[in-house]
This record gives sequence, C-alpha cells and structure tokens, in this order.
Amino acid sequence: MKKKLAIIGASYLQLPLVERAKKMGIETHCFAWSEGAVCKEVADFFHPISILEKEAILQKCIEIEIDGITSIATDMAVPTICYVAEKMNLISNSYNSSIISTNKSEMRKAFKKGGCTIPKFIEVTNSNVNINGFNFPLIAKPVDRSGSRGVTKVIFENELVEAVNYAINESFCKKAIIEEFIEGNEVSVEIISWNGKHTILAITDKVTTGAPHFVELAHHQPTKLDVVIQDKIKTEVIKCLNALEIKHGASHSEFKITDNGEVYIIEVGARMGGDFIGSHLVQLSTGYDFLEGVIDIALGKYETPILKSNNFSGVYFLCKETEKILHFFNQKNNFDFKKEIQDSNFKNITNSNDRSGYLIYQDNKRIELL
Repeated sequence: MKKKLAIIGASYLQLPLVERAKKMGIETHCFAWSEGAVCKEVADFFHPISILEKEAILQKCIEIEIDGITSIATDMAVPTICYVAEKMNLISNSYNSSIISTNKSEMRKAFKKGGCTIPKFIEVTNSNVNINGFNFPLIAKPVDRSGSRGVTKVIFENELVEAVNYAINESFCKKAIIEEFIEGNEVSVEIISWNGKHTILAITDKVTTGAPHFVELAHHQPTKLDVVIQDKIKTEVIKCLNALEIKHGASHSEFKITDNGEVYIIEVGARMGGDFIGSHLVQLSTGYDFLEGVIDIALGKYETPILKSNNFSGVYFLCKETEKILHFFNQKNNFDFKKEIQDSNFKNITNSNDRSGYLIYQDNKRIELL
C-alpha cells in the first residue's frame, strides 16, 4: 500500500516536493487555499484548507490516515506541520520548537539562552521605542515574515519611526524587532537532522540588493569562505539548532561574517531554504537528494547523507537591479540547468515577490554574472 504524505502549502514553492514524492511512489495530499495553488493539478489529492488552520488539517489528516507531514521553503507552514505531527505521533520537531523558530524575537531569546552569538536587539509593538545603548546602523524587521518583507536598514535616528511602522504593518502579529546591523558577508547553512544529529550539507554564499531591503539577487554553492571561518560557522550552527530544539528534518540558517572573522547568527528556518537552495542547488552541488531526504524523514526513515560530487551551482534572479544579465536568460549557455522569465516588466525590488525570473546553473566553477 502506498504511503500517504501530507504537504502543507501548494504554491510553486512546494511543486518540487510534490513531484519528488510522486516519483517515489508516495500518495500526495496538498493543503492550501485554491488561489495560487499550482500543486492542485499535480498532487494526488488537494484539500482547500488554509495552511494556518491546523485543527482542521489535523482532523483531515486523521481521516486520511497520513503516514507523514512536511513542507519546504515556507515558515508559515511549520507550526501546522509540528502540531499535526505531535498529535498523530509522527516524525517532526515539537510544536514548541515551531513557535520559537517562526518568531524572530522568541528565536533570539532562545539563541541568547543557548550561548549563540547574536546582535543586540529589542522587540517593539509601536514606533515609540527606546534605543539608548544601541549603535547605528540598525535594522528593523517583522517578527514573523520572510522573503525580506518589512525589512529596512536604519542609518540615522530620524529614519527609525518609518522603518518600525513598516515592519509592524507587515507583521501578522503586529510586532517587530530592532537590532544592531552587522556589516559583513552573508551566508546560509543547509542542514538535515535526525534525532538531534545534524548533518551539514552546504554553505551558500548570498548576493543581495544591500540597503535598505536586502533582497536576494543570487546564491552560490559551495561557499568561498576560508576553512577557518567555515569551521566557526559549523560550530555555531549546531548550537543554534539545539537552542531552538530542532531535531528532525531540514533547516536553513543565515549568518553574517564580519571583516575580523566574527560569526553572528541572524536567523534559522526549521525548513528547507527557499530560492531553489534546498530544492535544487544542494543536489546540483553535492549530489545529495535533499528533497528525498526530507520526505524520508517525514515518513520515519533516515539514511546518513553521502555527498558524492563537488560541483558548483547557483541561482540568479531577474529584476531591475539585474537586467544587465538578461541576455543570459535569452541565450543558451553551457551552464544552464533551468531558467524562466515570469514577467517582462522588471521592478526595483523591495521583497522577493518583486523578482521577475530565475536562472539556475551547474558547472565545474562558479559562474559570476553580476
């Protein structure tokens, strides 16, 4: 009899997961609103229930008798996944862990308690804030959003009120954090975990728009960082995952590295990284099928990852800031893996939804286009 997998979310982000599960011979059940649900036509079954309605999803999953539940590349699905899994005695992180890992303020409190290196921060609910003792520049961000939504770098004090109001307005719970901005390169760490044992799959270099919104323009694997810094990051990321009680599945952790080699955790997602990092780049650069690994864990199986190859992979995003590389989208390149122009009207981007296309590459060297 086929295993039954519940997938929370049905947007384009979940499409690689649905397709991989079906290829593995697994019966797929997607839960999401119908609008924008591209997986609706691909999954074996589609259930038009909001991913936030965890009790309704639980009852349906009990009725279906699912064998596992998961999602990729979206923080919003994490609490529902953990809630359902905990109630049905399936493999996942605890519901408490999901609450901590999807709230940037609670996350930082856990990091601090766990001895992780973090920027100085405060939580705010309005723009009347006391920042005595903070050093500019600062950064304001919603406690519960991703994809650079609501994020602004604040260089001068007279910019703070507007930045905080923007962050609060973008927040679902109308809360934000203000923290000292860390100058330096940004990377992410892609990990898979089983029973609290964490295996580092890749460190990903990130290219962003910079201030004020820091939207991702490109990602590359493997990292260019020297081995000493990589070892610091690897030590720190394990502390961070343990502080958040993350024991199972994929995680995506973002770090800043200063010019003098200090490593700061920015945040952790208890899910696979978006922007094709988890769904495509990890396998292209290491040979490890990250999607299959995540599905197996949700179904109660695990094999220690074997990183079989040492290729270079990456993704570039199309927007006003990157339109100079448009010709690479329009011509055939030896390094092409997958590319698409989704909108010919390029925007100056303030969040990841403003991007107009992508180009995923694989090669025996890093492809530098910007």
